[in-house]
Amino acid sequence: MTDMPSALSHIKVLDLSRVLAGPWCTQILADLGADVIKVENPDGGDDTRSWGPPFVKNEDGSDADAAYYTCANRNKRSIAVNLRTEEGRALVRDLAAQSDVVIENYKTGGLKKYGLDYESLKAVRGDIVYCSITGFGQTGPLSAQPGYDFLVQAMGGLMSVTGDDRPMKVGLPVVDLFTGVYAAGAVMAALIARDKGLGGQHIDMALFDVQAAMLANQAANYFASGKTPGRGGNAHPNIVPYQDFPTSDGRIAVAVGNDRQFASFASALGRPDWASDPRFSKNAARVANREVLVAEIIVEMSKEASAHWADILERAGIPNGPIQNVGEVFAHPQAKARSLAFTLPVTGAGEMTVVANPMRLTGTPPHYESGPPRLAEHTSQVLHERLGMSENQIETLRARGILTG
Repeated sequence: MTDMPSALSHIKVLDLSRVLAGPWCTQILADLGADVIKVENPDGGDDTRSWGPPFVKNEDGSDADAAYYTCANRNKRSIAVNLRTEEGRALVRDLAAQSDVVIENYKTGGLKKYGLDYESLKAVRGDIVYCSITGFGQTGPLSAQPGYDFLVQAMGGLMSVTGDDRPMKVGLPVVDLFTGVYAAGAVMAALIARDKGLGGQHIDMALFDVQAAMLANQAANYFASGKTPGRGGNAHPNIVPYQDFPTSDGRIAVAVGNDRQFASFASALGRPDWASDPRFSKNAARVANREVLVAEIIVEMSKEASAHWADILERAGIPNGPIQNVGEVFAHPQAKARSLAFTLPVTGAGEMTVVANPMRLTGTPPHYESGPPRLAEHTSQVLHERLGMSENQIETLRARGILTG
């Protein structure tokens, strides 16, 4: 928690998204101070609330929401509205009319039948910033297809360059996460454009597009050479040595970024001759002779334990590090010094541990006001505050199945 000003404290966000890419985007905006209203289905809410085990525990020991849900929903307020009813849709339109931003990740065109698509909401708020997140975008032959992180990792080339013997997905839903990050950046750019008098706009974010962009140096290598990149395991396609190596008691990651570092690395391993060997002295030569050099490094590094090499390489100025599991990451002194994990209160469940937003702004840092909301926890509060509805009006809508909470 902080008393410092927030960059987006003047921004109201209506979040119609669920699962990960959309909620990740809106959590970034919420951390930066935006007032995010999460609109959920009364029948269970966000799908990820049930994606367990593990589950967060209520104070009485019963299961609360799945841990998965909690990673992307702090600092938000939750309302539950039945969009299958006209009254429910009208409430959401009324909320959109006083919102700066709407985020949604329904199938392409899926909200048009509800009158909650961009054109419909633009009619009630002319300068609305409306962000649609889909698998394949609003155009193209696959625009109507649903998108899932694993599917797009496969179709978008990521699995073709990941793994050893067979294609592998990354151990995290990185396409969803990067799409959320790109979407947050696009929303903030659109808000800046609006403030410059350019009006609102529709943002078309696609997981497939994001994954293509994330091919980065691998795509650049392909365009320059015409050669399709393959799987290299933990090795780097353009730098050698830049991978993990076995030691006598484990493995250690080493990143040698230039020829000067390589000379120091060779001396640290007791092989200064490598630095003058024409096969290895320059990075391009090391890439061309990767197999020979890596085999020789393995011979040397297998002779001693990981701690030995960590000490030797540290003193030689060679970037290196252990391959840590998740628990070791948050127990590391660096993680503790940076407060990467901390607790937030969750209604009915006490304190829960969350991971900090990595953006460190000195003037308007991320703020942490509340843990992930329980389903429909703020329905009455939001409708009273935003739309001036009385408790009797809200209770009538609850009784008719239009609202919960």
